Amino acid sequence: MRRPGSMRGLENLGRVRLSRYFFMRDFLNSEIANFHGLQNIPDNPDLAIANGRAFCTELLDPLEETFGRVAVRSGYRSATLNRFGNENRLNCARNDYPEECHIWDLNEGEGRIAGASVVIPWFADQWEAGRDWRDLAWWVHDHLPYSEMWFFPKLCAFNLSWRPEPWRKISSYIAPKGTLLARGAAPNEGLAARQARYGDFPAFRGRPGPAVPSVG
Repeated sequence: MRRPGSMRGLENLGRVRLSRYFFMRDFLNSEIANFHGLQNIPDNPDLAIANGRAFCTELLDPLEETFGRVAVRSGYRSATLNRFGNENRLNCARNDYPEECHIWDLNEGEGRIAGASVVIPWFADQWEAGRDWRDLAWWVHDHLPYSEMWFFPKLCAFNLSWRPEPWRKISSYIAPKGTLLARGAAPNEGLAARQARYGDFPAFRGRPGPAVPSVG
């Protein structure tokens, strides 16, 4: 697929189905782009779609199956848009930051990454009532092939990312702040202790979605 050069082309890109529950359009909105009059269009749509499909199928679909609606807070960013956001201190990491997960079409091969900042309303309600963010972090760790998670103190949103070879790293800006699980490290809580944290969660309902046609 070529980089869209018209409204119709961008409309067609937005219609691309990434997984059972998600379409490319779900990830293209950007407040930075909207406010500053910038475009948020992939330079390499095929790569963005391929990585986005892996991310949605392996991570977001099981979350939606289990907890209900998953709200995308910040999805895809083009390299140009992300650079603008970083240079203007708009909460965007550098394009070359290893954990920058929003630019789905920047790297190929083992360097591929795709992710988004998401909110799970089911859990956000409980967190606002005092629940520990680590309950959700450990549930994801024990059920999904995530690469990184970063938790934030607004709505208990968290960056969730996919890689071909996941890092399995968990960090947070919510107390207790810092790194909960370093890349390559073992959890500091045993399986039984982790399971006790999320024992009242809905039963895991991840399941394979329908076949989605490949690009081209």
